Amino acid sequence: GRVVEGRPRIQLHPARPVTDRPLSLRGTARVALVTLALGDRGELLEAVDERFGGLVVAAFGAGHVPTWLVDPLAALAARIPVVLASRTGAGPLLSETYKGPGSEYDMLGRGLLSAGPLDAPKARLLLHALLADGADHPQVADAFRALNTR
Repeated sequence: GRVVEGRPRIQLHPARPVTDRPLSLRGTARVALVTLALGDRGELLEAVDERFGGLVVAAFGAGHVPTWLVDPLAALAARIPVVLASRTGAGPLLSETYKGPGSEYDMLGRGLLSAGPLDAPKARLLLHALLADGADHPQVADAFRALNTR
């Protein structure tokens, strides 16, 4: 493990479910995965319309987005579950270190959900499984919160 944001983070521990029952996966769900890149102006975010039931954003560093994408992401998060993940592929999404516009703290305060220890593809898989099982926005938020309290 290691200490992140003043708290110990244990990397290896027994798996615990994030829901109180097995997921059925009988339904269908469309979940977009958008990886932010240098010079990104948000065109791919504009394409996330009514066809998608959820979105995972692979953000810069510990979970940062450019300031011009803050409002579009907040608007999407008001409508569908939007999960914020780090695109680095290693380490948890932070939640209290940076507090400026577009920081992980700012985006989580605007309704985005933390992927916590999951990278973007794994967060997308969990979001897809939850939505395919019929989870609504609050249930998805509860599952990701449970993931982040380990």
